[in-house]
Amino acid sequence: MSASLVVAPQWIGDAVMTEPLLRRLHARGERITVGALPWVAPVYRAMPQVAEVVVFPFAHGGLQWAARRALAASLRGRFDAAYVCPNSLKSALIPWWAGIPKRIGYSGESRLLLLNQRLPNPAKGARPPMVAFYSALSGDADVAADRPVLQMPPALLAPALQALGLVAQGYYVAAPGAEYGPAKRWPASHFAGLAAQLKLPVVLLGSGKESALCADIAARAAALGGLPVLDLSGRTSLDQALAVIAAARAMVSNDSGLMHVAAAFGTPQVAVFGSSSPLHTPPLSDRAQVVWLKNDAAYQPPLDCAPCFARTCPLGHTRCLVDITPERVFAFL
Repeated sequence: MSASLVVAPQWIGDAVMTEPLLRRLHARGERITVGALPWVAPVYRAMPQVAEVVVFPFAHGGLQWAARRALAASLRGRFDAAYVCPNSLKSALIPWWAGIPKRIGYSGESRLLLLNQRLPNPAKGARPPMVAFYSALSGDADVAADRPVLQMPPALLAPALQALGLVAQGYYVAAPGAEYGPAKRWPASHFAGLAAQLKLPVVLLGSGKESALCADIAARAAALGGLPVLDLSGRTSLDQALAVIAAARAMVSNDSGLMHVAAAFGTPQVAVFGSSSPLHTPPLSDRAQVVWLKNDAAYQPPLDCAPCFARTCPLGHTRCLVDITPERVFAFL
């Protein structure tokens, strides 16, 4: 059995979308070690084909040469191949410094010497969906239909739910954040209006940066007289958040990393799209419902501005999200 190092992307959604690549490598007899930043490492613990996760102790930004060289030295001699998922220069440094014989990745960002098996990097407008983009690193041709699958280990699932006082299938999850910006966020008032209509409690998930948003939703929902809302924003580890999503009755979210997590677990979900496009980054699950006014012929006037891919609405109205009512989302749950 050969040994392979996979250098993971830095975003949760992208990490989920590398799962089919890892499944392909494992199926042909490669022992998989994933090198991942701390905030995405838990995603790989929900992939049974991963034998080991090495946490890369790096922060956002900067090359951090000394730390990368030291980590590369500790990995020297362990691997036959490395698959570099990110397109950055720094992501290819560790496999090169570690002397890994085969170093596979996409061309770009001055990586000519660092990678010795390079795939042509498609232009941004011609890039395939991200799952196929990552799966192509395997060298296989039949990657267009790949879908990510996550499996929460029972040894992690039960303790996580117990610690949070939750019962599997006894709650809904709402993930109201979107790291990219407010043009991807369904309004707080709409999340609250939806929570007030549901017949099971709602659990709010998000990072510490989204605590104010989640607190606002919880307060609005309480004022509407719905069931209690449990605000866990900034209060869970990613391992716990994954467990909460895996065991939920259903989840409602924006286009975000947690949306892709729910899809990979097969959790029923409603994904609300605004400034971005489900044609490029859809939730890849038969149990997912997408709400996007751009492709709704009955919605007038048409959203000629969408998808704009902007962080904030250039026109100032965010009509693509404001006009998606709680009742419309409720109909899918």
